[in-house]
Amino acid sequence: QVHLVESGGGLVQAGGSLRLSCAASGRTFSIGGMGWFRQAPGKEREFVAAISWGAGLTYYADSVKGRFTISRDNAKNTVYLQMNSLKPEDTAVYYCARRTRLGIGAYTQTPDMYDYWGQGTQVTVSS
Repeated sequence: QVHLVESGGGLVQAGGSLRLSCAASGRTFSIGGMGWFRQAPGKEREFVAAISWGAGLTYYADSVKGRFTISRDNAKNTVYLQMNSLKPEDTAVYYCARRTRLGIGAYTQTPDMYDYWGQGTQVTVSS
């Protein structure tokens, strides 16, 4: 079992920044990589960013490239999402998720690759 807890969400004005955290506990030695997804009201869950746990390789959705940065602290079993230049369309519930498969690539965009998910944290960007 892996338990994931997100934090850091909130209300911010357009152009502002937020930093999300996701702390993992339990069988953390089996982490191959982590991902961030988001879901806006009435929309499907969409991929945001992913990171490989060993090498720290990253992969981003085109919509957040250059604005968001994913990172991890292996010692703390925590993954972060630094979000800059936020836009109203970034408003959503943000979820972190774990996968056991190693590496990074287009496949990391697929929710089915992840087996444990956090409860989510709300991010609201006002215009």
